[in-house]
Amino acid sequence: MDERHLIRDVLLEPALIPALSALQWDVLIRQGRRANLLARLTEVVEQGGWIDEVPAAPRHHLLSARQVATRQAIAVRWEVACIQKALCEVGVCVTLLKGAAYVMAESPTARGRIFSDVDILVPKSAMAEVESALMLHGWQSRDTTAYDQRYYRSWMHEIPPMTHVRRGTTIDVHHTILPETARIKVNTPALFEGVQPLLDMPGMAVLSPVDMLLHSATHLFHEGEFENGLRDLFDLDGLLRHAAQTPGFWETLVQRAQTLGLSRPMHYALRYTALWLKTPVPPFALRAAQKAADVAVWQQRLMDACFSRALRPRHPTSEDRWSGVARLALYVRSHWIRMPLHLLVYHLARKAIVRPPPPKPLETPADEAKQDLRKRPKGA
Repeated sequence: MDERHLIRDVLLEPALIPALSALQWDVLIRQGRRANLLARLTEVVEQGGWIDEVPAAPRHHLLSARQVATRQAIAVRWEVACIQKALCEVGVCVTLLKGAAYVMAESPTARGRIFSDVDILVPKSAMAEVESALMLHGWQSRDTTAYDQRYYRSWMHEIPPMTHVRRGTTIDVHHTILPETARIKVNTPALFEGVQPLLDMPGMAVLSPVDMLLHSATHLFHEGEFENGLRDLFDLDGLLRHAAQTPGFWETLVQRAQTLGLSRPMHYALRYTALWLKTPVPPFALRAAQKAADVAVWQQRLMDACFSRALRPRHPTSEDRWSGVARLALYVRSHWIRMPLHLLVYHLARKAIVRPPPPKPLETPADEAKQDLRKRPKGA
């Protein structure tokens, strides 16, 4: 068993669990925590009926991770209900993305998944109204510099993240799934046409299973940071295995990716889930995806070398001497495909020269009341 891929191998072959040594359990827990896969590992152990055979120390970590995942799922449902209440009068369909969507759609991928915020998708024409409604219900943006505001509102696919003043929860409001300056141009109107309403939550929706998968692939293979890379690859594996039960899924996936302009991330998703996680992708789908992506041979070899390292847990037991180089190359690539050269040079130069001010603490209603008291004249 290769220690560098221990968390991946155990999740793919749970039968290895009873034979793990104490040292292997130590490495497994460390890799699982760094990859945000510890709660998923707990699910696998419990489903196999091995939880009582796990040594006491690692079992404590597994049960703790399960508790965190359970509480997060409850918190996400509450947060989505709060978002629905805040935006019910805006009159737009609010589409949940990524982790929150998995939970609300009751996808198998949601089991044991850890995440930190809620992502929503709304039409660009409604962004100002949605932001105002969220502010009225307690969400505030912490990116206050003029440059940050311009960066998000002029170039990106979302407004600055908003944090609730009481709960401390974060919401990311998107109007599409890739920056408008990106080299790949998403067919956003077609994306909105495919959303599926949540029957028990009027005004709320999720992407269709095919679009949910394509968005997950786009998010993973256009990011420049891969702390959760292996977790997101397992997300893709789960989404593919679940959706593949629908007849005609693979043909629909290839056609839909072409419609949305997302053939290249779809190709990477199918290639690396099949290579890394043994996802049962039919050969004809792999060939069709590669043809639609139009990736040169040298590009594919370079991507293989980089992703084979960046998708490992960011832990010393998983890395080799080229891991840092691979992550740096993918970080540069993420900026290169996100912005045209003149904007990229300006953005990176400004970030290198101008030191951002420390973020201001969020003001709660109690803080505002205290400020009002300080501003009153003495004796008033």
